[in-house]
Amino acid sequence: MSSTPAQSDIDPNESLAEGVDREVIAVNQRVFTGSLGFAIATLCILYTSFHLVSMNLYPIETWIYRLSHVAGGLALGFLLFSSRIVSDGSGDESYSMAERLLTWLGGALILLALGQVMAMLVLNDRVVTGAPAGKHLYSFGYALIAGTVLTLIASWMAPSRDRARFAPADALLALAAIVVGAYIIGHAEFLRIRAQVFPHPNDMWASVAGIILILELTRRLAGLALVIIVAVFVVYGFVGPWLPGVLFHKGYDPARFFAFIYTDNGVLGPTTAISSTYIILFITFAAFLQASRVGEYFVNFAFAGAGGARGGPAKVAVFASALMGMINGTSAGNVVSTGSLTIPLMKKVGYKPQTAASVEAAASSGGQILPPIMGAGAFIMAEITGIPYRDIVIAAIIPAVLYFTSVYFMVDKEALKKGMQGLPRDQLPKFGALARRAFLFIPIIILIGALFMGYSVIRAGTLAMGAAAVVSWLTPHKMLVKEVLYALEIAARMSLQLVAVCAAAGVIVGVIALTGVGTRFSSMLLGLAGQSQLLALIFAMLVAIILGMGMPTTAAYAVAAAVIAPGLIRMGIEPLTAHFFIFYYAVMSAITPPVALAAYAGAAIAQSDPMRTSVESFKIGLAAFIVPFIFFYNNAMLMQGGVFEILHVFLTAMLGIYLLASGVQGWLFGRIGWVLRIVTMVAAISMIAAGWTSDLIGLGVAALVFFIQRGVLTAKTVARGAD
Repeated sequence: MSSTPAQSDIDPNESLAEGVDREVIAVNQRVFTGSLGFAIATLCILYTSFHLVSMNLYPIETWIYRLSHVAGGLALGFLLFSSRIVSDGSGDESYSMAERLLTWLGGALILLALGQVMAMLVLNDRVVTGAPAGKHLYSFGYALIAGTVLTLIASWMAPSRDRARFAPADALLALAAIVVGAYIIGHAEFLRIRAQVFPHPNDMWASVAGIILILELTRRLAGLALVIIVAVFVVYGFVGPWLPGVLFHKGYDPARFFAFIYTDNGVLGPTTAISSTYIILFITFAAFLQASRVGEYFVNFAFAGAGGARGGPAKVAVFASALMGMINGTSAGNVVSTGSLTIPLMKKVGYKPQTAASVEAAASSGGQILPPIMGAGAFIMAEITGIPYRDIVIAAIIPAVLYFTSVYFMVDKEALKKGMQGLPRDQLPKFGALARRAFLFIPIIILIGALFMGYSVIRAGTLAMGAAAVVSWLTPHKMLVKEVLYALEIAARMSLQLVAVCAAAGVIVGVIALTGVGTRFSSMLLGLAGQSQLLALIFAMLVAIILGMGMPTTAAYAVAAAVIAPGLIRMGIEPLTAHFFIFYYAVMSAITPPVALAAYAGAAIAQSDPMRTSVESFKIGLAAFIVPFIFFYNNAMLMQGGVFEILHVFLTAMLGIYLLASGVQGWLFGRIGWVLRIVTMVAAISMIAAGWTSDLIGLGVAALVFFIQRGVLTAKTVARGAD
């Protein structure tokens, strides 16, 4: 097909969204050029292709697949991300004597361990169950852990260097990750049994080295918060005998503890199962949309539809960030990509910097509660609970609509208060031209259709990926071999943070499984709450938010579900309701002060105060903190019940959301003071609760505020009426 018709439809104003979903280069990310860049790109393409081929064509044994996923992700992560900020110029490229010495010594030991593990596998001289404790211990176990630690210290000592410069210490850490993976893959048949009972010392040292590497890459890609949380859980594995009450356990031998953690009970367990399938699949789907520039079309479509309305860029942020965040999987990552466009435009039409950043943060975070993908949340929930995916997606519809409606009303009321205008129509893409390319929504439609037709998640995601490439042939941005390879390359880089984070979260899951603290925690929850489900839910909310402050929401939900959900279900709460409740607060932790990662990312772009931005993003996303309690009390909000009941809940909750936004922003039928704002918010919560009595209360209060604002009710008229 000729590209001439498509070219004629292109509006010059569509350059507005150009590059909105382009890969964001982190401050510590290396960007190689030349032959080295080609080699790294090839490794990235092979890493993504390995997953797609294994998921669709040639399934691989579970342990081998997950170990390859983790080891490959760690290796690429160390090659691509420095231990500190890199420079774009020459920088300080000198090596200190200590750094040289540690790198050489650590490298020699890692190479020794590599040689030994290769000899084990090639000569079939593996450490079988019952082998002497000292077998290969000096040439593998001790060499690997000592080499890893020394090389890690050398990488910390390295000064800031050029972004394009190769780092020997980090390359050696990448090699150490491969050595760990090769050893455990080679001994998987033994470790499945002995890791939980009588592991060999080599098993322990390989596991310790693997955990150290996971935590270091997590620190480089996601910060210290999750590393500290994991460290607390690891320490708990050894100090349990000295802890009181529910935290007490008898303690564990280090060999058994660490070997157990690096099995499918921990690192290779549910969190890695999720990251190695659903997460990497949909990150690759997002990469295909990015490479075909369909992501830009989504943003342009939002601009054409809402950019000219009052406060237009903020409304664009709501729609565009919802679409992108649904696929993206990380709230902060979505803020950085779409926010780089929407935040400056919001400031341009009159929004304060912190308001612009907070709107983007709230919308981007909300993308992960938006069906059908929910940032992979729907698939994770289906995996954990066994509830069919279709039921989860249907249940998510009303809460997601309420959330985004609330955010829309928030920005609309702000624009009303400030008298803001939208962007001039002549600066916006033409809706008609974009409507003629509505076929670019086909990948999303195919994804939804395939899932509801009963196809597996993996097959549906792969079909949608292929559809993204095919529809691009009808545009000037055709995805041919080069573009497909580019999509596979950036998918690997985009997935590395979640690979590391999910593996780190797996350590927590392993400690919970080994110590049994999850069951005791559930018992403690029951004890603290007594028979009050409300108290238990408040406690669960706090735990989910605290966990979410340190890790991406997918991992936070997985850990919180392991710790909290069993207790809620034992209290009689429906599994779907319990898991949705936890998931919502894990997602909204990204905009919850004091550690609101999505809000902080927006503040960096808007150059606003991070703490004030996080408080305002919390205010804008307030509905998401109320709705979970509402669907606990009324299952109809999760599409459970009759049609009339569901319709009643939806309509009254929508009115309640409107009143909530009016109360928060201080504008209902005009500007309202603090007393009426509080009254309006109380009425709003009554409406959201969706009972006939509460509905009448909400409507009555809304009418009261209306009459007061219109001057029908004043102190004088009330007094006259009393006479």
